[in-house]
Amino acid sequence: MASKGKKPIVVDQDVEEPPQEEEEEEEEVERFDDFTVASSWERFISDIEAVCRQWLADGPKNLLEKGAIPVGSSTSVYRVKFELKYAMKSYCMEYYFGVRSDGKTAEWDSSLHDLQLCFGVRDFLMIAPQSASGVVLDSPESSKLLSAVAIALSNCSSTWPAFVPVHDPSRKAYIGIQSMGTVFTRSFEADHIGSQVPIKLMHLEGLYELFISKFAYSTLDFSEHVFRVHFTMRLTYETFAHNDDDVVQGRDMESSEIGGNPGHDLHNRSHWDDDCPWSRWYSAEDPMKGISLVAIWTDKVIDSSSEMAELENATPLEAEKWILSPQISPDVIDASMENKSAGFASQLSLLVDALDMSFQAQFMEDFVSVEKPGMEGLKSSLVIPPMSVVDRILKELFQNGSIRSNSGKGEPKLSRVIKGAPVESLFAEFCLHSLWCGNCNIRAIAFLWIEFVREVRWCWEETQPLPGVPTSGSIDLSTCIVNQKLQMLSICIERKQQQNEEYQDCVGSEDADSIIIEHDGTAGYSSEEVEPGRSSVGEFYSPSTPKKFEESGKSSPRFALFPQESPSSMSLRSSDCSRRGSAGVVGCMKLLKSNQSLHAPFTQDAPLMTEDMHEERLQAVDAFKESFNFSAQLEREILSSDMSAFKAANPDAVFEDFIRWHSPGDWETDEDEKCGPSVNVTPGSKDEWPPRGRLSQRMSDHGNLWRKIWNDAPALPASDQKPLFDPNREGEKVLHYLETIQPHQLLEQMICTSFRAAADTIYKTNFGDLKQMTSRMDQLYATMASMLKPLQAKRLAAGSETIEDLRRLALIFGNVERLLHLAAFLHRKFFQARSLSDAIFSGFFSHSARRMGTGLTKEVEEADFDMKIPVKHHERQVISDVFAPPTVNQSWRKVLSMGNLLNGHEPVLREIIFSKLDSVSSGNQYASETPRGHHRQIEMYRMYISGTSNDLRVALSVASCD
Repeated sequence: MASKGKKPIVVDQDVEEPPQEEEEEEEEVERFDDFTVASSWERFISDIEAVCRQWLADGPKNLLEKGAIPVGSSTSVYRVKFELKYAMKSYCMEYYFGVRSDGKTAEWDSSLHDLQLCFGVRDFLMIAPQSASGVVLDSPESSKLLSAVAIALSNCSSTWPAFVPVHDPSRKAYIGIQSMGTVFTRSFEADHIGSQVPIKLMHLEGLYELFISKFAYSTLDFSEHVFRVHFTMRLTYETFAHNDDDVVQGRDMESSEIGGNPGHDLHNRSHWDDDCPWSRWYSAEDPMKGISLVAIWTDKVIDSSSEMAELENATPLEAEKWILSPQISPDVIDASMENKSAGFASQLSLLVDALDMSFQAQFMEDFVSVEKPGMEGLKSSLVIPPMSVVDRILKELFQNGSIRSNSGKGEPKLSRVIKGAPVESLFAEFCLHSLWCGNCNIRAIAFLWIEFVREVRWCWEETQPLPGVPTSGSIDLSTCIVNQKLQMLSICIERKQQQNEEYQDCVGSEDADSIIIEHDGTAGYSSEEVEPGRSSVGEFYSPSTPKKFEESGKSSPRFALFPQESPSSMSLRSSDCSRRGSAGVVGCMKLLKSNQSLHAPFTQDAPLMTEDMHEERLQAVDAFKESFNFSAQLEREILSSDMSAFKAANPDAVFEDFIRWHSPGDWETDEDEKCGPSVNVTPGSKDEWPPRGRLSQRMSDHGNLWRKIWNDAPALPASDQKPLFDPNREGEKVLHYLETIQPHQLLEQMICTSFRAAADTIYKTNFGDLKQMTSRMDQLYATMASMLKPLQAKRLAAGSETIEDLRRLALIFGNVERLLHLAAFLHRKFFQARSLSDAIFSGFFSHSARRMGTGLTKEVEEADFDMKIPVKHHERQVISDVFAPPTVNQSWRKVLSMGNLLNGHEPVLREIIFSKLDSVSSGNQYASETPRGHHRQIEMYRMYISGTSNDLRVALSVASCD
């Protein structure tokens, strides 16, 4: 078995063992290098070439459709990018291209990319490593990258320039190369000096010689030779910030937190809005941080350094172009709810928060009371202002009176649609003071309200007039209830004061009873005609029609004690002798039982009522089916007074005569016997007696309450009757309402009044003839009227959607308020250059209109406002005056000046472009130059210089022949 097992092994070894010559041939094959396989660097170039060919094939239009993004805020320069890998590193290649149809690049176009401005190129490539710095710190690596891109572009027959960022990122250094499609190649280089700039390079003369040194022999004296160099310059000036001299500690809101009024001398310096309507309540920050002015000297040909020295001493007024850029404050641009800049809007938002918390208590005292349970959390978080602050507010409200504005603008018509108090009324003043009392929290408002009502009660008890409240005999039912109550109380105080004066006069005079004279109704009135149902001094009140409840608060005086009387009287009848309180004859009307003229009596005014009193009466009438008799019962005192006065003026009158005069609609007649004073009546018509007609059905019913009141009413003129209006009783009712009003009811009326008063205050601002601002204010009033309606319905509940709507209304108010601040600022700043102020405001108005809509993306909302406005020659002096001469504190560091001063201001940035042109043949680039060849100008040298006295950046491009 063993011998048999060894034999195959030997045979297998002889068969499978390869010859030695074949092994040597295999070794020679493994050592062979195949140069047809590309290296990693060649593949890198190939990748770049493929990407470039794709971009060239797409063109700008298709690249935009594929998602090219704009560079910064520019709308004329876009970029696309592609990621590449080489030698275990990742690179990003970006292609920047313009979309101008003319294919040209303006030298001082603000929308240009930095490299476009530095080197004067249009479309270009830039490749950089994907690292934290984004630059190439190794010189061989940068050269290799640039070579790879140059080879790829050459293979594509493209003339795009290519750039690579090098060195430290703070130096903003680049190197680049461009094939110009001819024998010329352009190289680029840029670098930056951040400190220790040589003094020579701070002046135009030194910069001119720096450029010349790039192509002239260094041994030459530049001042003795002529070098024709093209020159253009752009200088940028900026106004100083307003707080460079005075560092103001604290803000308006800090003062309000301790209960102060921010409108009172927070800063010991004049402010731009000192004469604006809102300056009494707050001081608005400048809507513009400043302005940026660009002065441009266009293309000039400079022959010597002495010309540069002269140009450095030139004033910016000699520049060919001026471009103005307003720098709007971020607070004006910010339209979000987080914007808490000083103004009415931020305080109104706090007042809405107070309304949301007002449902937690039943009375205002509960928010202030120490013993009230459940208020511990509010007491710790909401602070009550000190009593000294409250005393100062009350003194301004009651002792100093309301401060009237001298503005020529009155209250807008749209303002009355909002059911609040007028801007200069006592309650409106209270609401505006509440906005700035403490932090406008519910406890601070409650504390101020309690003290306010105490002061109102003192005025009532001491018979002192309420400031800012009219004392006329009418109540404006279009205002809020609290304002109506204060009007009622003011009238009661006046009536109470009159009663006291009359009482003192009666006590001091023994003949006081002889003062009241009973007048003969016919004497002096025989020729005067009065319309039925009306006296000669006002409109009568008809209690039979409940719809006239609303008019009772606005009725004109109906009562006069001493009508003018003519002494001429002859052979008077007995009834004429007993007639008292007549206001005159009512047309051609005759009494039914005697052939005598019907006389209209002087009657008392209907009692004044506020809106809630009218509503109570209307609800009582609606609750009974027999509304006619119930209405008469409610108005019994008024009806009885009118009937008594009518009986006194017409001793022979019957109930039907009163109905014919007081309620003509209840006297039915077949013929129209009514003849007013303007109707020509024939003599015969006056003799037609008795008058024809009959009472209406409701007046003829059995048990009619009107007839019962007529039977009980005595014949007394209005002068002898008990007054219908009791000022003492009504005054106490008003005070009871003010002392027991529920917190949410008070806050609802405060919000309506505060929004209306704040809008009316800023409406008085003078902002010129800006129609957009006027239109926006009208829109604000319409929006407020719509969004404040739920508060007037008195159906608001805690946590309702109306609270969020009110917060949005405060946001809308803030946007309009800041827009108005800008309009007022521009009107004052550029009063002598209206076209500039109009252009700035119109531009910002269009910018803000997009942000005030809904559904805007965050990018649109945060887009910077960048506006360039050309300044005309006659407007330059106005702009120059804005640059006030700097103070010592502002210019102590400006030891070395660069020249070209504007009212003592040196440019914050100086940019210069030097260029040197040469003529080259445009014929065959490989043939020798011949006389027949056409010549064209080519920019052989170009240098861009930017900087100040503290830093300098230089970018050089040189065209050379390969």
